[in-house]
Parts: sequence; C-alpha cells; structure tokens
Amino acid sequence: MAKETVPVVIVVNAGSSSLKLSVYFLEDDDALRLAAHGAIEEIGAESPHLQADMADGTNIADKNLSAQQVGDHGDAYQILRECVTNALDQVHPVAVGHRVLHGGRDFSAPVIIDEQVRRRLDDFIPLAPLHQPHNLTGIDAVSRYAPDVLQVACFDTAFHHQRPEVSMMTGLPWSWFEKGLQRYGFHGLSYEYIAHRLPELDPALAKGHVIVAHLGNGASLCAMSDCQSMETTMSFTALDGLPMGTRCGALDPGTVLYLQQQHGLDHDALQDMLYKESGLKGISGISSNMQILLEDDSPEARRAIDFFVYRTAQEVGRMAVALGGFDGLVFTGGIGEHAAPIRQMIVEKLAAIFPMVLDQKANMCEAPDLISTQESAITVRVVPTDEEGMLARHTVSLLRRHTTQNG
Repeated sequence: MAKETVPVVIVVNAGSSSLKLSVYFLEDDDALRLAAHGAIEEIGAESPHLQADMADGTNIADKNLSAQQVGDHGDAYQILRECVTNALDQVHPVAVGHRVLHGGRDFSAPVIIDEQVRRRLDDFIPLAPLHQPHNLTGIDAVSRYAPDVLQVACFDTAFHHQRPEVSMMTGLPWSWFEKGLQRYGFHGLSYEYIAHRLPELDPALAKGHVIVAHLGNGASLCAMSDCQSMETTMSFTALDGLPMGTRCGALDPGTVLYLQQQHGLDHDALQDMLYKESGLKGISGISSNMQILLEDDSPEARRAIDFFVYRTAQEVGRMAVALGGFDGLVFTGGIGEHAAPIRQMIVEKLAAIFPMVLDQKANMCEAPDLISTQESAITVRVVPTDEEGMLARHTVSLLRRHTTQNG
C-alpha cells in the first residue's frame, strides 16, 4: 500500500544573486512546521554555492555548483526544490509563497498570483530594478516547473501602506506624488513578524511606541505605534536611510547630479556604485560583512562601523520624533540579532539623550532577549525575525480562502 503524501508549503525568497527556499509541513489544523531550508548563493558567479539543511540541523547539501548548472534563478529554484523535497519523505507542494520587494500602491496585502497580477508586477521593476526582476524570476520558475500550484506574492512594502500621508510625502512637486512617487518603505515582512511576535513577548510594550531596527546587509528602522507602521527610514527605493552592506543609505541628491555632470558617471555606473559599492564595503574598503569588520582592528574597519552606528542612532532620533517619544527599541536582522558590540554602541550613543540603560551581561548572551536593565525607562529587546515564516502564514491563509471560494 502506497504511503500517503504529506502536503507542504514552499516559500521562496529571491535576491539579486541568491535564492532561498524553505519547506513547511502543513498540519491538519493549518499549523506550519519547518521541514527544511536551503539557499544557493552567488548566482551568476563562477561557482554558486548550495547549502541545505533539515529543520533539526542535519545537513542535506553543502557544495559548489558550476555556472552552467545555475545559469539563472530559475535553475536555482529547480535545483533547490529537488534537493530539499527529495530529502523529505513523500511530500507534495500545495502552494508557493514569494517575497516580492515592491507592490507599489496597488498591493497593500498578499495576493494570489494570476496572469493579471503577474503582468502588473512588471510595472514596478523601475521602482526596484535590482530586486524586483529576480523576485519575478522566482515566480516564473515555479510557473514553468509546477504550473498548477497556487502561488502567492507577499510584498515588502505592504506593512507600511497605512502610514500617515505626511510620512509618505517627498519634497518634489505634488503632481509627482499623485503619479506614485512617494516614500514606500521596505522590510515589511520582517516588521510584520515583529508586530506579530511582540504582543506575545511583551504585551504592554507592543501597545506603546516602539522603534524596530532591522539591521543586516539591508538595514532600516520602523517606528510603530500599537504595532502599526508610522514611519520608516527606507523611502522610494531600498537605497534610502541607513548605510547598509553595499548600499549608501541617505544621500544628498545633488551628489548624484555632481557625479553625472562633473565626473561623467552614467546610469549604470551610478547604479552600481549606489547599490553595490557603497555602505560598509565602500567606506571600509574591506568587506560588507559587519562580523568581518568587527574582527578587524584597522582604522578603515572602525571608520565604517562608527559611521553605521552614528547614522543608526541619528535615525532612531528621527523615528522618535515621528512617534512623539518611544517606549522600546527592538533589534532584529543579522546584525541586530548577532552583533552585540553594535547594539552596545548604538544604545550608548542614544543613552546620552534617551533614558535607556543597557544590561551588559544580557546583551552578551548567546540568545539575547531583554537587554535593558530594570532601571531603564526605555525597554530594549532583541527579537529574531522570521520573514519566511510570515510568508508561509500568508500563503496558507490565501490557499484556504481560494479553496473555500472554489469549493
């Protein structure tokens, strides 16, 4: 007698040179349980790397591939899907959820992808030229290999849709705002997860004013009131705000005009500099990886770290103005969760103005949680984010709605 197959939900997170894939068991009560996850990094390079593990940490694969094997994100999806699902016992995908960077003004919530939605997503490529095309390649890969599987798009901009209009405005003529040129905000899936998790960890704090610092290779802040987005540092694109791994962060637009007019940099050269050669990498000349910089005692590494801390503390102040004061600061993301020295430096800089006191011992824990002292008027916490888990939840929700509507 054939063994019954187990339904799974797949979530896909396609970056500019990487593709991450996670598989979740879908239980009878619609609960989700992580089964396995994997990633292919350096897509387009000479030796893309495949890493995949079971949820319990058991390794499935850890090897370099050839450029011929991984020509694009479509190849990466197929390789990852086969690698991960073959390691599981008798599973069949019932839905695939995708992280999509930009939903413009059209999409303020996750949506089932049909032909009309897919065509509309192309229109947002100019708003996110280095990310959106790869997100869409992931969708097209699933359509090619599994055309009958329901697909869901979850947008990094959606969480910020209900912000006050004044926080969405730019200083350009109003006619451009009416055409859609506005401050959108990103990292929405991460912030949505924190908004979901914080009431479980600290119900009183969740109802107050909280600034969440998603610090990683991409970095931003979000000012929340009662777990709703009120302001954020990223803007029309994911370039604005904090300095990041390779992105510049906030920049006087006159700088771009100067580089064009006086140094002859064209569109491609400017885009490459702003997105790929700036931030920690450009300032240090060493690496975009914060951990590498923290382990380097050179003045160049310290210069990049100091700028990152300085700008982050500055932007926390701006978020505090948007909220009229704040009750808590939450660190998340790769740097926010794992770089204790960065948390310490940011809090120490803020403590000169705001009533917060860091618990040094708690901050240095392997799995930090509450890292402020009892005397601190402002609560400081570390909350690991789970963007893939958020993707999976939205995907199941729309799967069930679709199933109900279609019998």
